[in-house]
Amino acid sequence: MGGLAALAREAGHTVTGCDAGVYPPMSDQLRALGIDLIEGFGADQLALQPDLYVVGNVVSRAHLADGSAKFPLMEAILDAGLPYTSGPQWLAEHILQGRHVVAIAGTHGKTTTTAMTTWILEQAGLQPGFLVGGVPLNFGVSARLGQGRAFVIEADEYDTAFFDKRSKFVHYRPRTAVLNNLEFDHADIFDDLAAIERQFHHLVRTVPGAGAHGSGRVIANGLEESLTRVLHAGCWSELRSFGSAVSDFTADGPADDFDVLHQGRMAGHVRWNLTGIHNQLNALAAIAAADHLAVDPKQAAQALASFENVKRRMEQRGSVAGVTVYDDFAHHPTAIRTTLDGLRRTLPAGQRILAVFEPRSNTMKLGTMKALLPWSLERADLSFCHSAGLGWDAAAALAPMGSKVQVFDQLDALVTAVTQAARSGDQIVCMSNGSFGGVPAKLLQALQNK
Repeated sequence: MGGLAALAREAGHTVTGCDAGVYPPMSDQLRALGIDLIEGFGADQLALQPDLYVVGNVVSRAHLADGSAKFPLMEAILDAGLPYTSGPQWLAEHILQGRHVVAIAGTHGKTTTTAMTTWILEQAGLQPGFLVGGVPLNFGVSARLGQGRAFVIEADEYDTAFFDKRSKFVHYRPRTAVLNNLEFDHADIFDDLAAIERQFHHLVRTVPGAGAHGSGRVIANGLEESLTRVLHAGCWSELRSFGSAVSDFTADGPADDFDVLHQGRMAGHVRWNLTGIHNQLNALAAIAAADHLAVDPKQAAQALASFENVKRRMEQRGSVAGVTVYDDFAHHPTAIRTTLDGLRRTLPAGQRILAVFEPRSNTMKLGTMKALLPWSLERADLSFCHSAGLGWDAAAALAPMGSKVQVFDQLDALVTAVTQAARSGDQIVCMSNGSFGGVPAKLLQALQNK
C-alpha cells in the first residue's frame, strides 16, 4: 500500500494514508515523498473528502470486545455511500493498463526477484516502472511509474480486500508471469496447498496466448511439483522453465559465482555478493523474465553483478568487535532455512551463526508450521525466539533443539541473552516480517556497551 501511494503521488494525485504503527523503511519513504500519514482509522478522516478511498487488505468489518468497530473509517465510508476500491483494482485500472506487466509470483523470493528483474531492465535502458514489497537498494524507493512500457510488479497471492477475496495477482493481467515457487502459506486464508494452487492457476489463465494467438510467457521453477500440477491444469502461453537439470535456464557453479546456461548453452555469468541457492534461482527467474523483453541473458547476468539486494534481505546493519548483525525478512520455515544455509556456505569452519527470530506472520501465529521450526534452524549454532503473542507453546515446539535454543516473551531479555552469548566472529541473523521492536539496532547498541 505504501508503494501504491507513491505511484499515485507520482501520477499527480494528492495522497494521504492511514494505518496503525507504520515503521521504517516505508514510513521514512512516505514522508520523504510528502505523503501525510495519519495514525489510526478514525471516522473523522471523512473530513478530508478525497475523491476515492483505496482500501488495503488489513481493513476488515471486525469489531472490538466492547462492540465498537475496529475500523470506524471503513464503517463511515460504507454508511455514507462513498467511493472505494482495492489497491490491486486501482493499480489495474490506473497504472497497469496498456503496459507490458511482468508479474513475479511465488511463496518465497517475490520481492528480491522483482527487484532483480527491474534492475536488469533498467540497466538495459528500458526504464521500467515497478512496484516492490520492499525497498530495492539500487533505486531507494519501492515504486515508480517509469518511462518505458514495461512494469514489474510483485504479485502476491494473499487476498485482495475484505470485499474481494481473490488473490491480488489476479488483477494484474501480466504478459510475463514468473512462478518462482509454491508451498503452503497464509494459513489464515487458505485451507491447504490445493487452494493456493487454484489461485496460481487463475493467474496462469490471465496470461495472453503464445505464437499467432499472442505473446504471453509463463516462466516456472522446474523443481516445484506444486507448479507442475498448476501447469498441468492448463497453460495457454509460451512456457519457459528454470532451475531443474532439463530447464530452459540453468546454473552451473556456486550461488555467488555461476554460469548461466540457456537451453544447455553458455549464455552469461553472474558474480555477486548474494548468498544461497534460493538467490541463484531468483536470478535465473529474473534473467528468463528479461529475456521475454528481448534483453540478452549475457547482458542480464552482467547487470546482476551490480544488484544491491533489498532492504531487510540479509541487510548488514553493522559490526561491533567482530560480531556482525543482519536484518532479514525470513519468517516462513523454508525461508529461514534457505537464508541460514546460504550464509553458512560462505563462512569458514568454526564461525558461528546466531539466529534471532519471531514467529510473527499470521500463519506462524496460528502454529500451523511450528513443527518445522527445528528443521528450519538446523544451520544455526544458537537460536533465540521471541514468543510473545503466540497462541501455542514455542518452547515445546523448539524442545527438540535442546540447549541450542532459548525462548523469551520479553524483547529486552532476548537482547540481553544474545549479547551475552555473542563472541567475535559470530554472525547474528535477525528474522521477522515486522519491525521486531528494533532488535537489530538494540543488539548493536548492547554489543557496543559490552
